[in-house]
Amino acid sequence: MTLVKICGLKDPDLVAFAAREGADWIGFMFPVSPRQVTLAAAETLLLSVGSAVPVAVLLDAPDAEVKAVAALGFPVLQLHGSETPERVAEIKAMTGAEVWKVLGVRAAGDLARAADYAAADRLLLDAKPPDGDAQKGGHGAVFDWSLLKDWTAPKPWILAGGLTPENVAGAIRQTAAPAVDVSSGVERIRGLKDRERVRAFLRAAKGT
Repeated sequence: MTLVKICGLKDPDLVAFAAREGADWIGFMFPVSPRQVTLAAAETLLLSVGSAVPVAVLLDAPDAEVKAVAALGFPVLQLHGSETPERVAEIKAMTGAEVWKVLGVRAAGDLARAADYAAADRLLLDAKPPDGDAQKGGHGAVFDWSLLKDWTAPKPWILAGGLTPENVAGAIRQTAAPAVDVSSGVERIRGLKDRERVRAFLRAAKGT
């Protein structure tokens, strides 16, 4: 069954709801965004994750921030910035956490970079942001899934970028993605998740 990450949650009740509905991972955003959480808020939110695995999303974070987030007990750190393969290895050694690296995809050449990230435990493939947009994710944009047809993943991977309750089942069929990630696709308005869309996404992704 496909694994699912619901990302960008800020409300304890919704965190608990997503976990009860079957989310495998729940992501908490530390970079500046409409979905940002503070260290103090994250400490409280972690109490509601149930059996879901909490994932801390970081963006080109300095050592002090990485250590502060890891100290909260996050078992997974997702690196969503321009972190080099060497930086990924440093963070993994520094924290002992599972480390994911996000790769922005627009063309086949972007997938070739995946092999460079030997230290990453998992890769997350997201649509590259529009040119000139400083925000790395959460745009609701889809990349060309046909690029994945002949791609051999060097690591376990997650499909992201523009997924919704309406298209996720088709995306899984087309790409054979073992896991999917959603944020803006389950929102009522930017930054605010909708319970029914979270439930619908999980059911569509898992075929239930």
